[in-house]
Amino acid sequence: MGRRIRQARLAAKPPVSQEDLSTRLAAFGVTLDQGAISRVESQERYLMDYELLAIARALRISLAHWSTDCPD
Repeated sequence: MGRRIRQARLAAKPPVSQEDLSTRLAAFGVTLDQGAISRVESQERYLMDYELLAIARALRISLAHWSTDCPD
C-alpha cells in the first residue's frame, strides 16, 4: 500500500510532498507527521483504516483506486 500512496502523491497535479500530505491529513483530524508518512511509504508502518480513508480524501482519490490486487 505504501508504494501506491507514494505514486498517488507524486502523480497529483501539482505533486504533493509528504509534509503537504501531513498538513492535509490534519485538516481531516488525522495526525501523521512527515516521518510517519515516510515509514508508511517504505512499508515500515501499518495504516489504520481511517488513516487510509483520510489519505484518499486528501489526495482526492477513491478507495477503489487502491482496491485492485497488486503486490505491494
